[in-house]
Amino acid sequence: MEFLNPVAMLVAAISAMVVGFIWYNPKTFGNVWMQASGMTEEKIKGGNMAKIFIMAFIFAFLLASALPSMVIHQMGAVSLAQGELGMLPSYDAFLSDYGDAFRTFKHGALHGILAGIFIALPILGTNALFERKSAKYIFINAGYWIVTLGIMGAIICGWR
Repeated sequence: MEFLNPVAMLVAAISAMVVGFIWYNPKTFGNVWMQASGMTEEKIKGGNMAKIFIMAFIFAFLLASALPSMVIHQMGAVSLAQGELGMLPSYDAFLSDYGDAFRTFKHGALHGILAGIFIALPILGTNALFERKSAKYIFINAGYWIVTLGIMGAIICGWR
C-alpha cells in the first residue's frame, strides 16, 4: 500500500527508544520516576537489559505499525474503498481530490499527541490507579507516551 513506509515505521520505533533514553535519564525524569514507581538501582541491575530493550523495540515497532491508520487520513479511504476484486473506482477519485492532503510532520504530530492523550493516558492512568501509583507516576509515564506518539506520528505521516 502506498501509504505504508516501512523505513518510517522503523525510524519511528527507534525514536521511541531515543525519547525513552532522554525522558528516563536521571537528568530529566529518571530519578523522579524511580521514586514514583518504587524502582531501585538493585532492581534495575537485576533485569536482563538485552531482553528488555529488544522487547521494548518490538513493542515500539508494533505501535508504529498501528499508527498509520491514526495519523494518515488517506488510510480511512483505503478501508472504505476496498471491493471484492480490489479498490473501487471511488478510491482513485478520492486520491485525485485529496492526494497528499494533511501528509505533514506537523499534522502527524498532532494526531500522535491526541493518541497519547486519549489512548495512552487513560490506559496508563487506569493501571496506575489500581496499582496505587501516584499522579506523578501517571504523568511521567503518560508524558513520555504523549511526546513519543507525537514524534512517531510526525515521522509516519510526514515521511512519504
